[in-house]
Amino acid sequence: MVNRFDVYLINLDDHSSADPKNTRPAVVVSPDELNRNVETAIVAPLSATKALYPTRVPVSFLNETRYVILDQIQTVDHDRLVKKIGQIEQTSRLSITEKLQELFAN
Repeated sequence: MVNRFDVYLINLDDHSSADPKNTRPAVVVSPDELNRNVETAIVAPLSATKALYPTRVPVSFLNETRYVILDQIQTVDHDRLVKKIGQIEQTSRLSITEKLQELFAN
């Protein structure tokens, strides 16, 4: 099952296939209720780029600082989730959630 804050390699090829060539890491930001009941997940790219924008949340992942890019969220089918490579640590989850609330608040 796909869980919120899991990090996956996402297949970004034009057509989903068993042999993806263009994969990038992304964090699942959709709520678990959505992840359990539909065949899609909302994801945000995870990057090492150090561009400091208000919509980029720094996290520690694989012993390095990475950035969750919340200004580039997208919905992907579960079949595009190639491989789970980890999870976002507990301390960063609140920062991501708060930034998403700020982005979508009235």
